Amino acid sequence: MYDQKIKKIKEEIKNFKIKTSQDLETFKGQFIGRKKGMITELFKEIKNLSLEKRKDYGKILNELKKYVKKKINHVVHKKSFFPSSKFDPTIPGEYSEIGSMHPLSIIKERIIEIFMNIGFSYIEDREMEDDWHNFTALNIPPLHPSRDMQDTFFLGEKNFVLRTHTSSVQIRYMKTHNPPVRILSIGKVYRNETVSSHSHFMFHQAEGFYIDKNVSFSDLKHTIQYMIHSIFGKKKVRFRSSYFPFTEPSAEIDVEWIEIMGCGMIDPHVLKNVNIDSEVYSGFAFGIGIERISCIIHQIQDIRTYFDNDLRFLRQFTSDF
Repeated sequence: MYDQKIKKIKEEIKNFKIKTSQDLETFKGQFIGRKKGMITELFKEIKNLSLEKRKDYGKILNELKKYVKKKINHVVHKKSFFPSSKFDPTIPGEYSEIGSMHPLSIIKERIIEIFMNIGFSYIEDREMEDDWHNFTALNIPPLHPSRDMQDTFFLGEKNFVLRTHTSSVQIRYMKTHNPPVRILSIGKVYRNETVSSHSHFMFHQAEGFYIDKNVSFSDLKHTIQYMIHSIFGKKKVRFRSSYFPFTEPSAEIDVEWIEIMGCGMIDPHVLKNVNIDSEVYSGFAFGIGIERISCIIHQIQDIRTYFDNDLRFLRQFTSDF
């Protein structure tokens, strides 16, 4: 069934005729659209395959996605979508500057692609959050010392905050969906910190979690190593024991002795707060800063550079990872 779907999509891509700008937009949406693209839907179905088949089909779908992008690029460079009856070749041309993806968007898209290849789904949610979803449900009750770890922007009567992590997305999703779930979410988070070369009051965080029967720390370790090797190549990875209120056990991850992220097995109290039986289900979660990855890859010394909108800086990056 899966092979037949892939074969059918290949034929449709090959036979799709792009003659107008509207055809081009339809082509993009039909095959690689974020919500209903045919290839996107197949990525979501990978989680239903056996572990042996996921890697093979993930590779096939990536090649198919590259083929679609190649056809789009070919059409954009070779076609002209001006109506022939109104086109006057004697009119002087106007130069339109070609934009490029922001370096943080490049990392974001790469991480989404990496996890969709292994059956994760991508979601986004609100940036203004209530106290329960941001703290209490994550095993951080009022007056708990761990609240001091995060300097918070409180809104109004302190019942609402600008979210301090994307873990609140995890809580909201688990409340409305039954296991098994594999979810990735990326978005802005806010901390009331002094802006410097190494910190900012706003940054981007990727949060992932997986809940099912018999999920173990070895599953977490394998997933983290897969992500790191996909981004950084075959680097040394070290797991160090750490503490986070919503995971137990918890670990921090070093790549070549540089700390890059935190992770752990979801605490049973967190599962209980969203009505998931911790005697039946277990899961892991991880979080990583998008700016941190980009700083390491591109050897950027000042995090503020990402938010200065300096075209001299931004023009250096391409969407090829």
